[in-house]
Amino acid sequence: MSRLAGGLRRLWAARGTGASASLPFGTEMPKKAAATSKGKSQIKEAERPLPPSGPVTVDPQGCVTIAIHAKPGAKLNAVTDLTAEAVSVAIAAPPSEGEANAELCRYLSKVLGLRKSDVVLDKGGKSREKVVKILASTTPEEILEKLQKQAEDK
Repeated sequence: MSRLAGGLRRLWAARGTGASASLPFGTEMPKKAAATSKGKSQIKEAERPLPPSGPVTVDPQGCVTIAIHAKPGAKLNAVTDLTAEAVSVAIAAPPSEGEANAELCRYLSKVLGLRKSDVVLDKGGKSREKVVKILASTTPEEILEKLQKQAEDK
């Protein structure tokens, strides 16, 4: 039995916890002080932005982005609906060779009162679900207000 206890004592000493060979059997090593600084996971959670609360948000670079549900091939350009997920936009251009994407950016620049170069397609070049980035200095509230007004005027 003492061989077993000696072996466990050496094992615990090697791991740095529990009894040590220099201490009598059954005596524990003093515990190390707990770290007081925040771990990496705690810092990341504090820096993580809140999930988007609507279709118009601000990306990590500070640009305003709009989630778009495009409906190409319509008779007229129009903001048809605003939901919590996306702004539905009917586009009077066919969905081929990027024509609808270019028309979407032209139409949104007109609705928002911005230059054409300030409205660029960020994601979704071949999808109906798109993200448009606004490069001009503006707030999400201003953009949402203009889109809501356009949706009501349809």
